Amino acid sequence: MTMVMRRAMLIAGRWVETGATRPIHNPFNSEGLADVCLAGKAEAEEAIRAAVSAFAVSRKLPAHARSLALQKIAGEMRTRQEEFARCLTSESGKPITDARREVGRAITTFAVAAEEAKRIPGEVIPLDITPGTDHHLAISRRVPIGPILGITPFNFPLNLVAHKVAPALAAGNPIVLKPAPQTPLTSLLLGEVILQAGLPSGMVSILPCTNALAEQMVMDERFKMVSFTGSAAVGWMLKSKAGKKRVVLELGGNAGVIVESDADLDHAADRCAAGGYAYSGQTCISVQRIYAHESVYQAFLDHLIQRVGALKTGNPADDTTVIGPLIDEHAAKRVEAWIKEATAMGANVHIGGKRHGSMVEATVLTDVAPEMKVSCQEVFGPVVTVTPYVKFNDALAGINDSPYGLQAGVFTRDINKAFQAFKDLDVGAVLINEIPTFRADHMPYGGVKDSGLGREGVRYAIEAMTEIKLLVLNLS
Repeated sequence: MTMVMRRAMLIAGRWVETGATRPIHNPFNSEGLADVCLAGKAEAEEAIRAAVSAFAVSRKLPAHARSLALQKIAGEMRTRQEEFARCLTSESGKPITDARREVGRAITTFAVAAEEAKRIPGEVIPLDITPGTDHHLAISRRVPIGPILGITPFNFPLNLVAHKVAPALAAGNPIVLKPAPQTPLTSLLLGEVILQAGLPSGMVSILPCTNALAEQMVMDERFKMVSFTGSAAVGWMLKSKAGKKRVVLELGGNAGVIVESDADLDHAADRCAAGGYAYSGQTCISVQRIYAHESVYQAFLDHLIQRVGALKTGNPADDTTVIGPLIDEHAAKRVEAWIKEATAMGANVHIGGKRHGSMVEATVLTDVAPEMKVSCQEVFGPVVTVTPYVKFNDALAGINDSPYGLQAGVFTRDINKAFQAFKDLDVGAVLINEIPTFRADHMPYGGVKDSGLGREGVRYAIEAMTEIKLLVLNLS
């Protein structure tokens, strides 16, 4: 019998083991990967105290020191890219080509943070706008707010961690990270890299722990901010318990796409097949609802089904696999149940629709109604719906008829319709001739309605993680 590795947590520069552990399994073949030590109240207290102590040092770190540490992290990750990718694939079931892409993006996130650390802005503000203030002048600077609690999901176990850790370090804030229970190994591997960067001990702790303990940490007044990525239900619940601290929420979505009559159908189908089924749809900006103009509906549907049929399903460790397992069989059974519910209510399955263990076939549904779960909720699986529309305004209304508002895509050559979509869609970002699944790591990323609060993207996260501090000078 193979011995399973025991994995310690990282608290303030040292590796700590505890008696409580959680087994981590490969979602594809159920192979045991590690028993990860779980933090209890004592370990959480140690990490928080270390973060508070570290802030006394980190708030005074010069920009060049913060930048150099982030460069070192990016450089060391670059030398260990394949190790990160393999770790990510084994614990999350993400196909290896997608895992490598995620590692590359995470390296970019740290590299961008290294640059942004050197240009956190301030401004000179003239105050002489009324008589008697002729000689007054103000200077503002952005200063770090203090210890941050980061809580991350399973679907991007490295890059969504990077989006919390990198801007925190760039701003001079310590961070305590609670990784997803299913995928802590990749973030612990990142911890090894961070230890070599020369930062003050206590600036980064990585604490696998129960959700109940994370909830207790959310309520701890010593944290000045909670940055959470995950489900809408959990995110809004945590916000209600966070007290006076700042809260940034990156939550779910059921991203919509409009395919206009003048769209390049080959391009639209290529991108929608990529956006709907990458990592088996387990992305909050995965293409879920497609509205195609009635004049091109059938042609687009045929194009899409052809591409979906060509997607290879199988072992995520194989370079050619596109569709791997869902994170566990429970998730797969839920997606299967939603597909069956939709078909019972009149939807048609054009391809896919079946479950095999933790795998769900790439599925295309038509004849869906807005009240079906596959339309109004977040599937988080390889399921895409296609619906015809007559008027552009109807398609816009269809996308807006959702509790979510993260990103939306519109395929059109009409610049007026592009700007109309930008004006009328209730989402955080509108993408023209691109899928809502697109994200560049330095762009402002986030949503409205149930999709969240605040923005990530390194510079925008730094803004949330800093305060404006003002110096007023009377130069008379």
